[in-house]
Amino acid sequence: MLDAAHDCVLAYGVRRTTLTDVARRAGVSRMTLYRRWPDVRTLVADLMTREWVRVVEGLDMSDPVRAVVAGVRGLRAHPLWRKIVEADPELLMPYLLDRRGASHEAVLSVLEQAVGDPRKARAVLLVAQSFLLSAPTMLDPVTLDELDAELVTLLEAYLG
Repeated sequence: MLDAAHDCVLAYGVRRTTLTDVARRAGVSRMTLYRRWPDVRTLVADLMTREWVRVVEGLDMSDPVRAVVAGVRGLRAHPLWRKIVEADPELLMPYLLDRRGASHEAVLSVLEQAVGDPRKARAVLLVAQSFLLSAPTMLDPVTLDELDAELVTLLEAYLG
């Protein structure tokens, strides 16, 4: 069902995806979906968690600095991330301003183990999140690669 939601969001965006679309693509009834998710936003929240955690799980945390930069790059290039940022960026606002989501919790857990300090893990996540979300606004006259190199410099100085 999450795979079907993924395909629908990529095809239509979050606002134009319905549970009927997802059910049809998944080959299940709408009621089957409603038993697990009351609406598309809840379904997409679980989809985002699955996808972002997959990116993080694939990182080599033996070098936290390189892992964080690779995670930012991986998310920045992720098709679902790109679609949401381009078509439905307001979906991200609650996770930036009001509350931590399951994805944040998963990333914090990994970062806390890697850096050994909950405060530093949170600071690193905030910095990485800003490079993920705002780097495209800072691209002239520098490139994403140059900004990512600055992220390395920042993290190396902070984490030692």
